Amino acid sequence: MRVVITGGCGFLGSNLSKYFIENGHSVVAIDNLLTGRLSNVEKLFDTGKFEFIKYDVTNYIHVSGRVDAVLHFASPASPIDYIKYPIPTLKVGALGTHKALGFAKEKKAIFMLASTSEVYGDPDINPQPESYWGNVNPIGPRGVYDEAKRFAEAMTMAYHRYHKMPVRIVRIFNTYGPNMRIDDGRAVPNFMSQSLKNRPITVYGDGSQTRSLCYVDDLVRGIYKLLLSNLNEPVNIGNPYEITLLELAKTIKKITGSRSKIIFKPLPVDDPKVRRPDISKAKKYLKWEPEVDLNAGLLNTLKYFKKELCN
Repeated sequence: MRVVITGGCGFLGSNLSKYFIENGHSVVAIDNLLTGRLSNVEKLFDTGKFEFIKYDVTNYIHVSGRVDAVLHFASPASPIDYIKYPIPTLKVGALGTHKALGFAKEKKAIFMLASTSEVYGDPDINPQPESYWGNVNPIGPRGVYDEAKRFAEAMTMAYHRYHKMPVRIVRIFNTYGPNMRIDDGRAVPNFMSQSLKNRPITVYGDGSQTRSLCYVDDLVRGIYKLLLSNLNEPVNIGNPYEITLLELAKTIKKITGSRSKIIFKPLPVDDPKVRRPDISKAKKYLKWEPEVDLNAGLLNTLKYFKKELCN
């Protein structure tokens, strides 16, 4: 296949690009580099199967030649990013999704939307199945991301129903691994950078809120299987192993051998208390489930962050 990946220089986009190329496909990455980095994809240029276009996908998208799939992964994706860039986050979720869908329609390509567990908001049920409609504050500071993704899902399903387009919607749960920015602001890079620098490890609230962390290699494998399936409706891809943020901070402190102290700060507005995917659908239809346990994934990520801090 020849695939176009918007946000192709970001954390997930770059790992996806690498996976597609390793599996014999070619990739055109489109990224405006707002939060993506060319350093994430530097090695891919040598393969002869990777192209890069610096472009803002909220404008009309055009790529010459055959395109078999369009994967729309462009968006700020961590709370510090979408609070820093609230309007670009809304625009790439709304206008960017519309432009990417139109481009996929023109090319007669499969369209895949990178959605998120954030569409479930601060959930009333745990774990969260795809049938759960969510508990989201549309006007809170996180709403710019949550509502952009919810709109993007609605737009994607409208194109599927009206234009009979093949679509895929992946609801991505918390993911970590190489190519994350160390200043990303999410729990794993925060705790790792603070631990490696022997600075206080910042836990928000009392640390009892939970996350379910999926190593990026597992996630990418699940996304690839979903793209090749015939499932047009949303599918959760994530690791159902649930851990409190305080436990995660202690685990990272231990594996880094850090002298850091754990300190507590007020919980951010609308921070979800629980987050855990129900992956029954992915298991049944994709024959997918995560394989990398948390300790192994964190050790791989630690190697990457150590290199990043040396640069």
